[in-house]
Amino acid sequence: MASSVASIALTVLLSNVIFLVHANDPDITSDFLVPEGVMLDANFFTFTGLKQNLWGAPKDAPFKVTKASLLEFPALNGQSVSYAALQYGPGGINPPHTHPRSAELLIVLQGALKVGLVDSTKNKLFTQILQTGDMFVFPKGMVHFQANVDPRYPAVALSAFGSANAGTVSLPKTLFGSGIDQDVLAKSFKTDAQTIQSLVSANTA
Repeated sequence: MASSVASIALTVLLSNVIFLVHANDPDITSDFLVPEGVMLDANFFTFTGLKQNLWGAPKDAPFKVTKASLLEFPALNGQSVSYAALQYGPGGINPPHTHPRSAELLIVLQGALKVGLVDSTKNKLFTQILQTGDMFVFPKGMVHFQANVDPRYPAVALSAFGSANAGTVSLPKTLFGSGIDQDVLAKSFKTDAQTIQSLVSANTA
């Protein structure tokens, strides 16, 4: 009996170790990773895609995110870091979402933002008003949002992540734009089918 319990405990421990190993960016055994066919020079380590997005309102939408992650900046592969520039027009929001593979450290570069996160133990909401120069951390996997509550002026923030591919799960798009059965959604949210249909239409357009 004791050996059986010990075996179960060991299995659970090993499973947790394996999960933790795969929950973050993998360690690499070289200084950096260069994709096949890429010429290695200083340009490989340089990304210029953010400089047009660190000031002012977005041009095409109330909110815009410009990423410097593994997809846009291959030199980040194996480095466990990435950035995102966030531009908010007057009244613009970054809807509730999560990053499954990293915490997010946000600093406000222009304007002011209302930010919030919900913890996973007591479903408690933590909110704060950030001014230019203020920072806020969103722990890994926590549902969070940002909103520019100023109706006249834009806001800009820069977010750092502890992963080259932090991932983003937008709750409105995931829940109402992924094809989940509308009856399941109506019962889950304790509402009627017409309301769910409106939400689905708004998130699949």
